[in-house]
Amino acid sequence: MAAKVIKPLTVLAMENEKREKLIEAYLAAYNSKDVKGMIEHLDERVVFKNFSSGALTHFFEGKNAFKKQAEEALDYFSERKQTVEFITHREGESEVRISYWAIAAVDFPNGINKGQEIELKGKSIFKFTDSKISEIEDFS
Repeated sequence: MAAKVIKPLTVLAMENEKREKLIEAYLAAYNSKDVKGMIEHLDERVVFKNFSSGALTHFFEGKNAFKKQAEEALDYFSERKQTVEFITHREGESEVRISYWAIAAVDFPNGINKGQEIELKGKSIFKFTDSKISEIEDFS
């Protein structure tokens, strides 16, 4: 059995700080509807999954597929904001508890109407490869 390498606390703290900066930059771009800024922090092979009430609602792979979906989603909300409540770091991933607020710009099939304010809590799990975000799983 191979010995487990334990990294010094200062190295882990630096890694966590880098992750938080990536996440903060991604969310700042999301909040300002800056798709170019969002994808800047993503790995070319990024995987995105969205779960709502436990069911997978969206799945796509690759930066181009992510960009296409992000551009389409710009029209869904006239305003939107994700706010980080707290972050838990684990090996290879960071779990971010998020408050989400938006104003619908269209009528949605689930009964949300144009102009309606939306507030919810959720979490996102970010995974990383080579100083880029390689996977995002959103749960609401």
